[in-house]
Amino acid sequence: MTTILYAGALGIVFLVLTIRVIQQRGSTGISLGDGGDVALIRRIRAHANFVEYVPLSVLMIGYLEIQGLGNLWLHILGGSLLLGRLMHGYAFAFTDHSPIGRSGGIALTLLSMAAAAGLCVWMGVAAL
Repeated sequence: MTTILYAGALGIVFLVLTIRVIQQRGSTGISLGDGGDVALIRRIRAHANFVEYVPLSVLMIGYLEIQGLGNLWLHILGGSLLLGRLMHGYAFAFTDHSPIGRSGGIALTLLSMAAAAGLCVWMGVAAL
């Protein structure tokens, strides 16, 4: 399965983002909330943004794979999602300000998500 590759890679990205939040909490002593710490706020948002977009995207890509979408398309969707999340996560959790990473990352994420959603609808209607 192709989707499993991207689910695993995205799981690793998620773990890295989680560790970045934990590290900042440890270094600031902030155990709940963000305490107004800008670095912690950025890391929390990178982590939360990942959770907001990735699960549904991976689910749609998995459904498309089950329905027989070709591997090239699955790699395009999964690769775009992975690259987008890497760019966005890096911009938020590893830098003070990276507008290219942030905007490019969300653009790739949304493009992948929109394409997967459109293909899911198209394949679903075709199956009726």
